[in-house]
Amino acid sequence: MRLKEYLKNKIPENKLQYLPSSFDIIGQICIIELKPEIKKYSKLIGNSILKLNPNIKSVFKKSSAVKGKYRTHKLTYIVGINNKETIHKENKALFKLDVEKCYFSPRLSNERLRISRLIKKNESILVMFSGIGSYNFVILKNSSPKEVYCIEVNKTAHKYALENLKLNKINENKIKLYNGDVKKIMPKINKKFDRIIMPLPKESFFFLNLALKKIKKKGTIHLYTFIEEENEVEEKMKKYTKKFRILKITKCGVYSSRISRVCVDVKI
Repeated sequence: MRLKEYLKNKIPENKLQYLPSSFDIIGQICIIELKPEIKKYSKLIGNSILKLNPNIKSVFKKSSAVKGKYRTHKLTYIVGINNKETIHKENKALFKLDVEKCYFSPRLSNERLRISRLIKKNESILVMFSGIGSYNFVILKNSSPKEVYCIEVNKTAHKYALENLKLNKINENKIKLYNGDVKKIMPKINKKFDRIIMPLPKESFFFLNLALKKIKKKGTIHLYTFIEEENEVEEKMKKYTKKFRILKITKCGVYSSRISRVCVDVKI
């Protein structure tokens, strides 16, 4: 049963239109956005979500937008167990995290699997802005790379990535996890990669020169960005390099009515 149907006759009919049409489920935690018109019904809405979804144990609401260099947002407890730490399962991988202190989007699950299926045997992979390991561990669980290098600036997310390394029983020789700024760490890595993943859509082009220095000839960069029109991408790429070929542009989210989040697969 859908939330709106369940709450019919429990909140005023003219308020039903303001109910969230979707919400994020991370492990046993549900995160919802509530419009001002229905904030007074937050506990009723939260308890209804628990009733309709037995696997959910906690409901929180977003109380700020995603912001800052760690891409986190503030959450307010509504009902259930008041614990922001959970373990999320996705594409054969397990992710332990604090949903307020670490960036993680369950809506990118299919996209992470898509990337993992593109990886050829024995490729060397670099994941920039790697967070809790959402790309690295899906890759290692669903493909056979030679090695995966990962860089994350958020100390808390890095701590969880180290825990997730053990949780997923990954061979430590297959992965290197760095905590720090990509601008400082990447120049110290004395190697080039077959494939580089850049999951930072708001700022990825600012870091493209770093990636270009570390990609092998005929290597592939997966660059996430926000666009209105697909032809924007080629013009932006030309500012950084003339030697590239766009293989595919995959829509993987909506930022606003006119702006989409996309992954640009680029052969260098």
